[in-house]
Amino acid sequence: MSARRTRTAIMLAAMLGQAVPSAAQDAATLPSAAATEAGDAFYCGERRLGYWFYCVRPKPSPPQTTEPKSQAPTATAALDAITATLRELKARAIIEPTPANVTAYIRFQREQLDRASLFSDVWQRAIWQDPGLDYTLERPVGAVAKRQWQDARAAERDSVMAHLGDRYGLFYFFAQTCGACEVMSPIVKAVADRWQLTVRAISTDGGPSRHFPNYTVESGQRPRMGLEPKITPALVLWDSEAKRSIPIGYGVLSADELQDRIFLLTSKEAGHDF
Repeated sequence: MSARRTRTAIMLAAMLGQAVPSAAQDAATLPSAAATEAGDAFYCGERRLGYWFYCVRPKPSPPQTTEPKSQAPTATAALDAITATLRELKARAIIEPTPANVTAYIRFQREQLDRASLFSDVWQRAIWQDPGLDYTLERPVGAVAKRQWQDARAAERDSVMAHLGDRYGLFYFFAQTCGACEVMSPIVKAVADRWQLTVRAISTDGGPSRHFPNYTVESGQRPRMGLEPKITPALVLWDSEAKRSIPIGYGVLSADELQDRIFLLTSKEAGHDF
């Protein structure tokens, strides 16, 4: 007897007040074979849900998967792509210099030049409008502003140089056979006389100097001061307080350059002047 007919018979028996046959009752209270096969042993068998229930375990709904959102390309990636395209077009135009290839490269290059020009223009406008970005306020490049900066710098340098002789002296290494020393010796003497710096002239080859008649012959001073051997002329500041030597430079220097180096080495920390 099918499950549907069994349920019908049970309902009729209940209406007539008759006892439900045990076979029919067993068939009604137990799940059908097909339902049991379709369902779960506990879900359909052990719980004994009766004929009012469908003995089919509901299938879980599949998890909803969301497709990952595609990320927008970064500016770095876009710039790399432009660079790669430009190189490819250039290589193609060189290897196969047809009018079409050369024209394609020129057009794309012109687009990038226009892009660079726009960037440069916006850069300059941003500097004009933000004084914190304008380096020319610290080191002017315009003719008028640069002249004013140089005058102020010269006044500061002269103020420092005026008291330099109280603490510092100069070692001047020269050679009689050195042509550059003939040019440098009067410059060293003029700067030293102006600022009342004591100069100790040292001859590296034993020869005299007409600008520094009270010279001495070298006896190992350069290695002790950390100077390059056999390079003349050479200038060294001596700090009498710290008991240390400060190399200034080699070769021919102008009077302004010599004074600027002394000024920077004695009054400015590295990196504070830029």
